[in-house]
Amino acid sequence: MDQGHSQEFIQHLINGISLGSIYALIALGYTMVYGILQLINFAHSEVYMVGAFAAFYVGKALGLADHPGVLALLVLIFSAVVVCSLLGITIERLAYRPLRKAPKLNILITAIGVSLLLQYSGQIIFGADPKLFPEVIKDSPLFSIGTVEVRSLDLTILIVSTLVMAGLHFLVHYTKIGTAMRAVSSNANVANLMGINVDRIITYTFVIGSSLAGVASVLVGLKYPKIDPLMGMLFGIKAFVAAVLGGIGSLPGAMLGGVILGLCEEMVVGYLSSTYRDALAFGILILILLLRPAGLLGTVTREKV
Repeated sequence: MDQGHSQEFIQHLINGISLGSIYALIALGYTMVYGILQLINFAHSEVYMVGAFAAFYVGKALGLADHPGVLALLVLIFSAVVVCSLLGITIERLAYRPLRKAPKLNILITAIGVSLLLQYSGQIIFGADPKLFPEVIKDSPLFSIGTVEVRSLDLTILIVSTLVMAGLHFLVHYTKIGTAMRAVSSNANVANLMGINVDRIITYTFVIGSSLAGVASVLVGLKYPKIDPLMGMLFGIKAFVAAVLGGIGSLPGAMLGGVILGLCEEMVVGYLSSTYRDALAFGILILILLLRPAGLLGTVTREKV
């Protein structure tokens, strides 16, 4: 590989890791809820969409595009996290909690229904036309290594997503809430007997998962500035594929799956054609289900019939 091709490869590598870290944040929301409730929360992608619009309207109201910088970014992230958390709590209380002991198929259909409800409610409330997300971080080259450019936006996405994932790791493994979450994930009935408020822990899980979607929505808004009420559909499916790839229910698996998917997409765009970009996720999903249904870091579980 000559110098020109190697530098091009490194550039694609940087772009892929940047995109993959966003997939990982959304995938973590899917995998956290599944780990606690054994539920695929298909409405999670619409929570992410609502977070993008919350940040958009806050940014527009405060004129943050005229004052770009870290503070403006933090304001957008905070507003998206708060709105997504409240929406996550509402969905759990109104849609999922009444069906907790219902057959899994009922809950799955409800999740799809909530997803469609939020999609079309978003079109009514926000309008179907795309909105231009406020540019609070200027995408400019920071430094170059040969022809490889490290841009401010990619570095910002990588730093924010890494800090958030590190914070999640600390929360799950080194706090009382995290210990309770792992106990409920292992056996909710036993955790309840040990004095853990299972309903509260489930609510915390939805809050944390929805907050991650809120952070991801701002990062996506910065990287792909046009947002619309159907933006969650494709990104949500790809993040779900990332969660399945890494092993649904595994937090490290969701992170790994997101990065792998982002790298694969970028390499396909760089060396084949952008036409295959979206099809790649579905191809990976089919391969994983055929070859390793539990995912890369997942464990095989058997259900009693």
